[in-house]
Amino acid sequence: MNETNSARAAASTPLTASPLGSGAAKATSSFDFDRIIERRDGDSLKWNRYAGRDVLPLWVADMDFATPPAVLAAVRERVEHGILGYAVPTPDVVAAVVGHLERQYGWQVDPEWIVWLPGLVTGLNVACRAVDGGVLTATPVYPPFLSAPKLSGRALTTVPLIEVNGRWQFDFPALAAACAGDKAPALLLLCHPHNPVGRAWDEDELAQLADFCRCHDLIVCSDEIHCDLILDTQRRHQPFACIDEDAAARSITLMAPSKTYNIPGLGCAWAVISDPELRRRFSGVMNGIVPHVNVLGYAACAAALNDCEDWRLALIDYLRGNRDRVEAAVAAMPGVSMTHIEAGYLAWIDARALNVANPAAFFEAAGVGLNNGADFGLPGWVRLNYGCPRATLDAALARMDAACREAAQASR
Repeated sequence: MNETNSARAAASTPLTASPLGSGAAKATSSFDFDRIIERRDGDSLKWNRYAGRDVLPLWVADMDFATPPAVLAAVRERVEHGILGYAVPTPDVVAAVVGHLERQYGWQVDPEWIVWLPGLVTGLNVACRAVDGGVLTATPVYPPFLSAPKLSGRALTTVPLIEVNGRWQFDFPALAAACAGDKAPALLLLCHPHNPVGRAWDEDELAQLADFCRCHDLIVCSDEIHCDLILDTQRRHQPFACIDEDAAARSITLMAPSKTYNIPGLGCAWAVISDPELRRRFSGVMNGIVPHVNVLGYAACAAALNDCEDWRLALIDYLRGNRDRVEAAVAAMPGVSMTHIEAGYLAWIDARALNVANPAAFFEAAGVGLNNGADFGLPGWVRLNYGCPRATLDAALARMDAACREAAQASR
């Protein structure tokens, strides 16, 4: 039985605790997120990691859904032009970004504030080089937050997030202690919404953070790449730069269509920097080092932001169902637990109670490829990407459930 058929077969077998209710049924939309698209034996970074092995890859933040039809149409049209030369942002793509930010967040952005980038990770590295001084961030966090400062020759200070009543929060006393002394950091790298813990920060949390950054004179580089994937219906994303004028003046906001519309391979992102001097420093670091965005990236970005709102809403509905499935399944597995996911398609799972040396290797041996929490600054945890068809997800959860029950039985 091949891997695709195996996923379908496993999905038809109920788990020990089948997550019923919202999300258990197929999402109602004209887009087929249940369709399994073969990605093995091709150019997929995600699937090629386990080439030749019966391992379902639920690791890197790359969804297994087809790109929105309007984006595919725009890319085809651009290819048909026949010349794929060096590109500059067209008025259409600039207007798409400006219009999207105003529609979604009420954020009125001057086009001059936009600095185009070939990727968000590039933006993190540029920000570290553009701000003189050390870097502060809260862990666990997306691995480039930990590598970018070091690659930029900056001292990195990390402060753990704290879990309070099943919800991850900033530890403001610890952050203040990290900013004391002569070698206080100058830059805060903020993950908003947070990868991997899945928090969509509340407005009062952001306001407190803005006050903290003002008191300690910190520039804030805010990674907001998952901002258009808020799953909790009562929530709405607020860009950090929209807190107040001071927050805007000290902000580098990084955004991209890549995660929301599943086009990470097209390499198009942008920074919004309203302060002219900060923008000059950021752009100056890029000179001679950072390549231009490619022509297909611009075309895909404009189409995604202008023409794919119905697809995005259908995706969020489907991801919400997958999120509920994961939360219910993990709650029934011995030795693992997780907090509620408010945004994105990444689950942060505490596997310390399994009492295994390397939880990622443990689940890989069971046929599920997850991210190792140690890479995010917190060993003993794993990250699971549920941006995939339900058949694949259910197959993976069934394998994880069986492995956890076997480990629990062996430890008795």
